Amino acid sequence: MVEHAVRYAGERHWDVFPGAWLEIEGGVPRCSCGAANCEAPGAHPTRPDWAAQATGSATAVRRMWADRPHASVLLPTGRTFDAIEVSETTGCLALARMERMELTLGPITGTPDGRMFFFVLPGGAAKVADLVRGLGWSPSGVDMTARGDGDWVAAPPTRAGTRGSVLWVRQPTAANRWLPDAEEIIQPLAYACGRDAAAARGH
Repeated sequence: MVEHAVRYAGERHWDVFPGAWLEIEGGVPRCSCGAANCEAPGAHPTRPDWAAQATGSATAVRRMWADRPHASVLLPTGRTFDAIEVSETTGCLALARMERMELTLGPITGTPDGRMFFFVLPGGAAKVADLVRGLGWSPSGVDMTARGDGDWVAAPPTRAGTRGSVLWVRQPTAANRWLPDAEEIIQPLAYACGRDAAAARGH
């Protein structure tokens, strides 16, 4: 895990910090935090001051993972990127449309519980509700969450629960180092969310 964390810090200049991890007790995987009802087993911060702990220094990264080699790799949002979270169904529909529109896209992750995260420029999270409203959708009526300052996302190959690991849907490359602004991709995302919401209502 530490090599992935070092690569994110060194190659992408992303801050990273270690989170919880899964442990096997009696053949049963449990979160290292010890909570029986943990909501994000193996993939959440372990300290209240995690934001201050996050670093882009490879040396500091290696030191932090030295005594917890299985710790998840977490990335704070609101610094070098924000993230827009949607369901996997919505995300795949929106991604296909974005590719047809030849939009510039940043990295995208997928989680084992069926969520997708689209990386956008920092500050994008604060605009999402107004952008969705401007397109004629109610922000509370679509399954879309914006993660910005004070939040975080799990990075591949973090193991998230017992279903599997976080994966790259679109890997970070030199070609997508420049992230899109939220408003550049919000229309296809909102459209896909709206279609999913209508389908759920049976319309």
